[in-house]
Amino acid sequence: MACVHYGAMTAPGPDIRTRTSADGEPVTDATARATAEAPEGAEPPAGAEEREPAATTGPARWRRLRPDLLVAAVYLAGALWVTARGWLDHSGRLLGSRPNDQGFNEWMLAYGAHAVSHLENPFFTTLQNAPTGINLMTNVGMQLPGLVLSPFTLLFGASFSYLLFITLNLAGTAYAWYHVLSRHLVSSRAAAFVGGLFCAFAPALVSHSNGHPHITAQWLVPFILWRVVRLARGGHVVRDGLVLGGLVVAQFFVSLEILFLAALGCLMMVVGYLIFRPREALRRARPLLGGLAITGVLVGAAAAYPLWMQFAGPQHRVGHPGNPDVYALTVGSFVRYATESVAGSPTSALRWGPNTTEQSSFYGWSVVVLALAACWWLRREIVVRVLAVVIAISAVFSIGTTWTWGTRRTDVPAPFALVTDLPVFDSVVVSRFALITTAALGVLFAVAGDRLARIRATDAGEARLVPRLAAVAALAALLPILPTPLEARGRVPVPDFVTSGAWRDHVAPGRTLVPVPVSGMTSLYWSSAAVAGFAVPEGYFLGPVSATDATGRWGVEPQPTAKLLTAVSRGERDTTVGPADIAQARSDVRYWKADAVALPDRGARGHDNLKVVLDALYGPGQRVDDVWLWDVRPFTR
Repeated sequence: MACVHYGAMTAPGPDIRTRTSADGEPVTDATARATAEAPEGAEPPAGAEEREPAATTGPARWRRLRPDLLVAAVYLAGALWVTARGWLDHSGRLLGSRPNDQGFNEWMLAYGAHAVSHLENPFFTTLQNAPTGINLMTNVGMQLPGLVLSPFTLLFGASFSYLLFITLNLAGTAYAWYHVLSRHLVSSRAAAFVGGLFCAFAPALVSHSNGHPHITAQWLVPFILWRVVRLARGGHVVRDGLVLGGLVVAQFFVSLEILFLAALGCLMMVVGYLIFRPREALRRARPLLGGLAITGVLVGAAAAYPLWMQFAGPQHRVGHPGNPDVYALTVGSFVRYATESVAGSPTSALRWGPNTTEQSSFYGWSVVVLALAACWWLRREIVVRVLAVVIAISAVFSIGTTWTWGTRRTDVPAPFALVTDLPVFDSVVVSRFALITTAALGVLFAVAGDRLARIRATDAGEARLVPRLAAVAALAALLPILPTPLEARGRVPVPDFVTSGAWRDHVAPGRTLVPVPVSGMTSLYWSSAAVAGFAVPEGYFLGPVSATDATGRWGVEPQPTAKLLTAVSRGERDTTVGPADIAQARSDVRYWKADAVALPDRGARGHDNLKVVLDALYGPGQRVDDVWLWDVRPFTR
């Protein structure tokens, strides 16, 4: 999420074979001649921006595209390697260590398909947490992926779409970085390949692949950042502002959180540029601000209603539940290895980070040393200086409001304490600032690799040995953080009563089916399997504490009957129920707007006791396929 520089950077002397400008970007021969004698800081002549090679046909075009296709295939193979255990049985397995997160995101994709096929509101729904509903914008959003993947969801189910989304996020993010780096920043495809590989397959995105597809969906980010750079260079301000606006709107409906982090990465870049090139930064500000104003108008028009929903709509929340430091990294996490890295283990990251999905640093000593060496070697280049500032600020922010010593948190305030109470910052998961660090490191390694390639191209004989050894050492430093396949576990099958569509004979459109026990993820798995065809009570989401307190919390306070059934399931109370329990149970199904209550044959702990209690609360149940069903419409209609 780091923005690359937007001015001239110090680089080695001219080299016709590399066909690069003084800022390290590929140019045409005409541009090279036009700018060879230009003074430092001068604007390049019109038309000096890099151009794609002219389109060709036949073998010549294939030769030009072959390296890119090979890179894309390697990235896709890497993504399939990480997600392989899930693909073995997408409907019968949960991928990764956070099954609840996967369950929720599957439901989001299922609801996206439902909203498309039924033309319903994609930003708010009462089909989860019935009848109050949930604010989808204050959760993970994902309206655009839900729309794009809706054909797959309708044909193959939400579990397939989720796995496809997670897999393509890794491959797509890697290729997006490769494409932007190889076209606009470095001339070495190999260096761009390494940069893209790091940005997508470093521990940050691999750990978030345990259940956070909205975080790993970063395939638009490199293009957004490059368009910001184009704006700062001036030229076609209106056109570039509109293009940037379109990209920002698209990312808004993919993941607003990633868009916010990308904007912060750009702001950190501006800070770095102001430190090292204040005059040039101020000179570049005019076209940048003009273009951003155009972008802002377009984004404001497209996102006005979703933004209102996010910050003022029904069931909106303020802040993230709990102390922000609960989700912060430790200083030591940057030199540890992640759980799913080659050099890691199930305990290597224990207590150094929040959980297995938030291992956004965990680079290990080798990568930290490599980054420091690259910064020192290329310290004269403005792009590297700016990247170093971005890396430092984002890494420090990810530590939280106080500094850490080992795995313990001290009372010494850290820089994030200055902004933790600001709007939006109060809702950020602190460890995710290190996502900016990861992207900046990926760009840094691409630049360093490109400079090594230049040296190798200009030197001859034994002089080439040094850059070759340096490249080998750099690759060796990256090997320990290569990802291992994510774990997978079996899931409780959804009843045939749901998957066959038999539920439609017992639950009217828009009404609620109550799975028992009510608490837990059962309701979301059932709803996802039915493509959100019926409403369910409770769920798994972020919402406000109450109608009068918008402070963020997980889920909702269960109704009394939900608590009773959960206690029976856990063996915490017997099956005796009194008149008050019966009255409350019938009041609760009215509150839920339920048509039926269902107890599955499989997966319900304390099944027999639950059936006894449900018979007492609602009368004798009837057998329908592989569930016991209680028709509660006499109490709710």
